[in-house]
Amino acid sequence: MATPSVEKGKSTAIIAYITWVGLIIALIMNMDAKNDFAKFHIKQALLLFIFATVLSWIPIIGWIIGIILFVFWIMGLIYAINGEKKEIPLIGSWAQEWFKF
Repeated sequence: MATPSVEKGKSTAIIAYITWVGLIIALIMNMDAKNDFAKFHIKQALLLFIFATVLSWIPIIGWIIGIILFVFWIMGLIYAINGEKKEIPLIGSWAQEWFKF
């Protein structure tokens, strides 16, 4: 069973994975609530979107890595939907270290 904190932050966490606009909306929604579950997923979504944007400018290699990032994006979204606080492979720990908000 999910904790009340997870249930309160679940919708914000899911919204964070839906485009840049969703990420900005999730950041604004979590400013007052300061939900740890939502913050965890916002950080991961932010790093995914940054990597995807930067790598989209690199032909072929960027596209291949972009496919991997797309799989990671799906994983993060599924984790948020299921109420799990799991890091995305390879980059999840970086997101938690780099973003201290």
